[in-house]
Amino acid sequence: MSTSIIDPKNLVYAKPVLMNETQMHYCPGCSHGVVHKLVAEVIDEMGLKEITIGIAPVGCAVFAYDYLDIDWQEAAHGRAPALATAVKRLNPDKMVFTYQGDGDLAAIGTAETIHAANRGENIAIIFINNGIYGMTGGQMAPTTLMNMKTSTTPNGRDTHENGYPLKITDLLAQLPGVCLATRHSVHTAGAVKKAKRMIAKAFQNSLDGKGTSIVEIVSTCSAGWKMSPAGANDWMVENMFPVYPMGDIKNI
Repeated sequence: MSTSIIDPKNLVYAKPVLMNETQMHYCPGCSHGVVHKLVAEVIDEMGLKEITIGIAPVGCAVFAYDYLDIDWQEAAHGRAPALATAVKRLNPDKMVFTYQGDGDLAAIGTAETIHAANRGENIAIIFINNGIYGMTGGQMAPTTLMNMKTSTTPNGRDTHENGYPLKITDLLAQLPGVCLATRHSVHTAGAVKKAKRMIAKAFQNSLDGKGTSIVEIVSTCSAGWKMSPAGANDWMVENMFPVYPMGDIKNI
């Protein structure tokens, strides 16, 4: 039997070398797996494996350290930016990033996120926004849309009781310590390419000491939203994108 050799110039897809063989625990259609792949590819392509330290969160991505073959630290719920601050200050030549969901970053971790960004800590933040607490039962998150039904807002999010969706990336963009605040998705091939470019820029900003970078990925939660993966993508485009529009908010 002959063995064919693939010409690297014709290679379209391959498993990132930094991704372990561990089977992922994410639900079908979850955006986390795609973003993990992008992070792994960027670190490898930029040659950063030996100088990268990731800060793993509490939430759906709590096991991020099982999937990417880099150095990791585990943070308490919401405290990833505080831990990343210490790691980066003690290791200024490292590329330090956090990987956080909206419940972790924009709820219990609001103070840590805002103050790290306001200080201009030289870290990159990968922010997964699916508008819900996906891991713990589908409760309302600060990013939950108006009228969106969750396990704690069965009749839909109400302004008078629950306030408005928190656009924390827009908020962070107003801080002088933030050099990059950008919002993307990974639901199409074109969107994936754009998200990957901005993740790479955020990582380079950390190395260059430019300040805090945040890359928000507007994502789906098929299980929490009680939809099929395809239906969740369509719902995200129709409902999430008008509230959380794609593109750069700040890029200096």
